[in-house]
Amino acid sequence: MALLTPQEVKEVFQLQKPEGRKHLQALLNWEEFDDARDLRRSILLDILYESIIFAVGKGFPWVKVIQVIKFTEELLEETKGCSITEAVMILGNKLRDYQGQFNTTHLLALCDYFHNTFIHHFKLYQYVLCQDQEVTLTVTPLEICTPPQPLPLAQGMDREVWQHKQLLAELSMAEMQKRTNVLLLKEALHLEQQHRLQKIFQDLLSQQRQVLKREELENLISEAIHIRIKCLKELLQYEIQITFDILDLKLQKKILNFYASHLFPPSPAGQSGQVEPLKSHKTSKVKKTKAKK
Repeated sequence: MALLTPQEVKEVFQLQKPEGRKHLQALLNWEEFDDARDLRRSILLDILYESIIFAVGKGFPWVKVIQVIKFTEELLEETKGCSITEAVMILGNKLRDYQGQFNTTHLLALCDYFHNTFIHHFKLYQYVLCQDQEVTLTVTPLEICTPPQPLPLAQGMDREVWQHKQLLAELSMAEMQKRTNVLLLKEALHLEQQHRLQKIFQDLLSQQRQVLKREELENLISEAIHIRIKCLKELLQYEIQITFDILDLKLQKKILNFYASHLFPPSPAGQSGQVEPLKSHKTSKVKKTKAKK
C-alpha cells in the first residue's frame, strides 16, 4: 500500500463516499477498475474507506488514522485462508502488537469495530477476497426516443372531449375483441370436433372389420351426433353470453353519447353567419340617422 499522509487521509474523509473512494483509489495508485466486474478490489477498497470513516468518527488523530489503514491491510492479508477461530487469534495478537501505537480507548474501539464487521462477516470476506469469482454481465443497449412533434393547435380539442372519445374507442375495441373471441372459439370447437370424430373412426378401423352390424352403426352415428350437439351447445352458450356483453357495450356507448350531447352541445348552425348581417344592419341604421340630421 502506498503510504498516505495525514492531509491525504483528511481529503478522503471530507469528500462524499463516491468521490472519497475514487480519491482513495488514486492515492493508493490503483488502476481503474469496474466495481461490478472486479468485485474483490471493489470490496477491498470499501473496507479501507470504511476504516478511515470509522477512525475519524472515533476521534483518532489523523496520524493514527493512517495506522488504522495499515492495521486493516495487515489483518486482511494475514487472515487469508484461515478459520474464524484463527482469525480471532490473529486479531488479538495484532491488537497487542499495536498497543504502542494506540491508547486503550482507541484499542478497544478498534477491537469492537473489527469484531462487529470483519469477524462477524468473516466467511463472506473470505469467499470474496480469497476465491476467484466468475462474473457474468448482460449488457442491454437502451434506445432513448425523443417525444413526438406536437400536433398543430388547430387540431386540438378539450380534455373532456378527448376523454370521451377515448372511452368510446375503448368500448369499440372491447366489442371487436369479443367478436374475435367468438370466431376463435368456433375454430377451436371445429378442430376439436374433427379430432374426436377422427378418433372414433380410427378406433373402428383398428378393428379391421369389413362390415358393421346395425347396432354398431347406430352407436357410431349416435356418438357423432352427440359430439356435434355438445360442440354446438357450448358455442351457443358462449355466443349468447357474448351477445349480452356486446349489447351492454353498445348501451354504454349510447349513454356516453347521450351525456356528451348535453355536456358538449354543438355550436348553433349559422351562428357565425348571423353575426355579420346584424352588424351590417346596425351600421346602415346608424348611417340613415346621421343622414337625417
